[in-house]
Amino acid sequence: MHKLGRGHRDKVQQFMTITGASEKLALQALKASDWHLEGAFDFFYGQQSHIKSYTNTTHLEELYKRYKDPYTDMILADGITLLCNDLQVDPQDIVMLVVSWHMKASTMCEYSKEEFFTGLQALGIDSLEKFRERIPFMRSELKDEQKFREIYNFAFGWAKEKGQKSLALDTAIGMWQLLFAEKQWPLVDHWCQFLQVSYGNILCYFPS
Repeated sequence: MHKLGRGHRDKVQQFMTITGASEKLALQALKASDWHLEGAFDFFYGQQSHIKSYTNTTHLEELYKRYKDPYTDMILADGITLLCNDLQVDPQDIVMLVVSWHMKASTMCEYSKEEFFTGLQALGIDSLEKFRERIPFMRSELKDEQKFREIYNFAFGWAKEKGQKSLALDTAIGMWQLLFAEKQWPLVDHWCQFLQVSYGNILCYFPS
């Protein structure tokens, strides 16, 4: 990158910071878009969203068995905690919400076998190494306005207790803080304090 002019170097750094992409991918996207940042973002997200490389079903089965609950054919909270440890990601990290969104998980802290397989196959993941490699891409999806709206809408349905149409206010507040910390909305704390003072721990209705 030292051969690039300062303006191009700055764009590469900006692109890498926003997307989490490697220098190689940043250069590829910027060159493909004639060094226009917006075009480079479109190129990058378009390329990434179409990566559905071959996944080995046997490897996926092995991955699933590592995290599956010993008493039921699902991945539950302990398995998800182990997955986070293997990925070196905090369980409270927002990227795990993005993972659950890709899996179309119906309930927090649970993945059915179908959800796990479908989500990882769509992402082209069949090993921990590939999973770790896709983490920066999943973080970058939060910067895409359309995807952020989809993740936002998913989050409140996902966080409901099974069979419930409403969400406890403290759970809803936790979701707002998680989501808007990423967007750096300066009023999120004021909004959450207002709700706590005004309504206490009531149930919030979020239609499915």
